[in-house]
Amino acid sequence: MEPQLEHRVTDSVATVVIRHPEKRNAMTAAMWRSLPPLLAELAGDPEVRALVLTGEGPTFCAGADISTLRGSPEEAQGLAVRAEEALAAFPKPTLAAIRGHCVGGGAQLAAACDLRFAEEGTLFGVTPAKLGIVYPASSTRRLVSLVGPATAKYLLFSGELIDAQRALRTGLVDEVLPEGELGKRVTEFTRVLVSRSQLTQAAAKEFADGRTDRDAHWAGQARGSGDTAEGVAAFLERRQPRFGWSVPTSG
Repeated sequence: MEPQLEHRVTDSVATVVIRHPEKRNAMTAAMWRSLPPLLAELAGDPEVRALVLTGEGPTFCAGADISTLRGSPEEAQGLAVRAEEALAAFPKPTLAAIRGHCVGGGAQLAAACDLRFAEEGTLFGVTPAKLGIVYPASSTRRLVSLVGPATAKYLLFSGELIDAQRALRTGLVDEVLPEGELGKRVTEFTRVLVSRSQLTQAAAKEFADGRTDRDAHWAGQARGSGDTAEGVAAFLERRQPRFGWSVPTSG
């Protein structure tokens, strides 16, 4: 089967699987191109309340398929950046479920997710210095926002791989799970995500990502949503809330 991105939606969680096992799930040009429209489709699906990005088999993503750089490295990098930005802009919570290698373009994709859970034994690396590539400014800023300038420089200057525990200490990942426990934990945590207020999540995502001009917008959304009243009532009645606000499917 050709390298591709596969997806499924189960219990309100969309799972996007990077599938190119012959090259440790390296991203081809076609795969980079296919990610933004796939994300747009899933963002517009009212059933989807969270998204998980993962790799097929024992690895997450070893980066870009190097053969794609033989033609125009600038074009290949542009494809990766557009895919990364589309993932970062996905309007619902995103989580990268990582095992094996998360390197180069794979690290770009993981960093563009809201959260990253990794299996013990995972290796991370940001490797443009091994190829003489200038890492994109937007990707560099995103990396710095996660790990700080010192660790970002360590990763970018050296191209060295770091293990999951160091990634956890530096903020590159949020949780590290024992081998064999990643899938179970991701299922448990996404079940929590889909039970929470989409209003809270959408506003928090914008604010955390640096948006500073939407305070009035979100205050208006909160007043008209009924989510606060429902949340308080559910708490007092000791039941699960039934939040009504959802991310608009267009506009």
